[in-house]
Amino acid sequence: MAQYLRIHPGNPQQRLVRQAVEVLRSGGLIVYPTDSCYALGCQIGNKDALDRLRNVREVDEQHHFTLVCSGLSEISRYARVDNVQYRLLRTVTPGSYTFILRAGRDVPKRLLNARRKTIGLRVPDHPVVSALLEELGEPILSSTLILPGEELPPSDIEEVRSDLERKVDMILDSGSCGLDMTTVVDLTSDVPKLVRAGKGPLKPFGFDDTD
Repeated sequence: MAQYLRIHPGNPQQRLVRQAVEVLRSGGLIVYPTDSCYALGCQIGNKDALDRLRNVREVDEQHHFTLVCSGLSEISRYARVDNVQYRLLRTVTPGSYTFILRAGRDVPKRLLNARRKTIGLRVPDHPVVSALLEELGEPILSSTLILPGEELPPSDIEEVRSDLERKVDMILDSGSCGLDMTTVVDLTSDVPKLVRAGKGPLKPFGFDDTD
């Protein structure tokens, strides 16, 4: 049975943050809030936890996971970022975006897109995530919490608590996160490509609402 903790969305209790990080470090799988919607998260190098995450989502090995990072320094460690990309990322992070970038050497091969050798990265603008990352000291391997058969994530974790409590090790409930997923932008070529329009504004990348 998963531990269920109510964590303050704006001023997360450090005791609860430490508990969640202990679960991550021990190979556990958690549900946690972000600035767009709830996510599933585990330690980046733990294969068993990654397999459990796949089972909860019912996705195959081709699914593109995301590394949730504390800032640009971590993105630069886990992805190949040139000066133009860095300046662009600096203007839109933290925020509700996921960026597709060429993976760096520190990314485990099992996390990469097999054909393109890319990885998704993001820096959420949410106090709970920031506290988790600061305590953990490394990115969280994540996937949007969308249950099998559903098209959207739950806005309130209470809606799906009974479905998850035997599949994950901890649930961090900070109330509603909304239903909008991140805007996904592919930065692997000279011109940014819009993969999915979401919560993050399109204007910084030169897209409009018809893209």
